[in-house]
Amino acid sequence: MSSAAALKAVVLEEARRLGFACAGIAPAETSPRAGRFQRFVELGLHAEMAYLGRDPAARADPRRLLAGAASVICLAVSYAPSDGDASAGLIARYARGRDYHRLLRVRCRKLLEVLSARAPALRGRICVDTAPVLERDLAASAGLGWIGRNGCLVNRRWGSYLLLAEIIVDVPLPPDEPVANGCGSCRRCLRACPTGAIREDGLVDSRRCIGYLTIEHRGNLPEELCSTIGRRVFGCDACQEVCPYNRAVPAGDGELRGPSALARTPLAELLAWDQADWDRLTRGSAARRATWEMFLRNAAVAAGNTGQAHLRPHLHRLAGHPAGEVARAARWALHQKP
Repeated sequence: MSSAAALKAVVLEEARRLGFACAGIAPAETSPRAGRFQRFVELGLHAEMAYLGRDPAARADPRRLLAGAASVICLAVSYAPSDGDASAGLIARYARGRDYHRLLRVRCRKLLEVLSARAPALRGRICVDTAPVLERDLAASAGLGWIGRNGCLVNRRWGSYLLLAEIIVDVPLPPDEPVANGCGSCRRCLRACPTGAIREDGLVDSRRCIGYLTIEHRGNLPEELCSTIGRRVFGCDACQEVCPYNRAVPAGDGELRGPSALARTPLAELLAWDQADWDRLTRGSAARRATWEMFLRNAAVAAGNTGQAHLRPHLHRLAGHPAGEVARAARWALHQKP
């Protein structure tokens, strides 16, 4: 076995030991899907996420992030599906437990330490969600799965409930082969999307995606889409819930399954939260990606879509909220028929 192959074997074994569901190696080169990302940006499908439009060619090439980059170690953890409380506004599964960013960074650092002990001259850069790289493209190149019609990475064993991380290294490691696309003629995710955000060409229009609207979008929600948001307060799993590959997946990572006040909190309580409640009850949660005002805005729309009379006093109060997006959402909700 060559030294590079031996080091790769260490990578894969240590990744398993650290709890990653899957791991693989991609070459550090321009993504073969760079053209699709360029088209995504040119069509304005990235909505107000301006950072995605800054030098998309650089985002498609991991060598821009580490001088001498040769390989990318691609890693994934699975997050356990959870239905939460039936009375609660819907929270995307990945945000129902502990924030994954710290967990992935800690594991990546441990993996990099092991590699550095074996190859002291090795240099690496850890990327967890925030670095300018095309994570799903890299994971697909590393054989962790394929990119489905809904834009999610899909693994035959683990489905699509996956969180990704990468370690870019300046040591060449034998790359893994991409796997065949397993979607076939299935179009369940397209049909399931409440807003029609998944396009026929396989691109996702962020401007219509409930995940984007409830997590990333600041300001007023588009009123023409409010009724389609349903009871979702943070994110959306609609396209993943219907995916056949998510029907019987193994239990997700236990370290991500921490207590979640969000998943168990009824809408009435969410609507009554003040800033202090938000700060306390979302501590250590990925839900912090949104602001308190965004969360109230989303909860108001969800309340309007339930048509439940006992929520209307909360909506009347929020209709006078100093944040314009909250007040407007509450007024919209009050005009919905029970």
